[in-house]
Amino acid sequence: MKAKKIVITGGPSTGKTSVIEQLEKDGFHCLHEVIRDMTLEEKTQGQEMKMVSNPIVSVPDPKSFNLNILNARINQYHSALKSTREIVFFDRGIPDVLAYMDCFEQTYESDFSEPCRTLRYDHIFLMPPWKEIHVTDNERFESFEESLKIHDCLAKSYGNFSYDVTHVPKGSVKERVRFILDQINSI
Repeated sequence: MKAKKIVITGGPSTGKTSVIEQLEKDGFHCLHEVIRDMTLEEKTQGQEMKMVSNPIVSVPDPKSFNLNILNARINQYHSALKSTREIVFFDRGIPDVLAYMDCFEQTYESDFSEPCRTLRYDHIFLMPPWKEIHVTDNERFESFEESLKIHDCLAKSYGNFSYDVTHVPKGSVKERVRFILDQINSI
């Protein structure tokens, strides 16, 4: 049995992580966002990082940092292929890397875009920016305006790779989880 590979994505402060955490509490197999650990690792290795916005513009070598994110997401994808579960949820997918690079005007070669074409997900859920829950913290530096821009870049990136994206309405975590599960069951 091949697991359905489902991406939940969105910019900062969209409630994405809360939904992933709820799905995991509900017993679903969830693969978590890789960038938080990588940002923390950069900081703990003594890398000089003056966070002015997203970590990909704050690290000393953005291309290498993005390549590490890309490779971590590719590894997550391959690990999902071995899953015996019916559904595997991803907190962000491979095209997110390109979306963020586009958003922050970073260039990339085909080694970044090729995995987006060949490693395919079964469904993409995009969480909208939500001003009422927007906060910045030690790991989230983007302004709400940047969150809006990131949202647009995410929608465009997935569209560029011919994905039909389902927009998740605002609501409680449980309402959003129910919406996602209902959508998956209707596929």
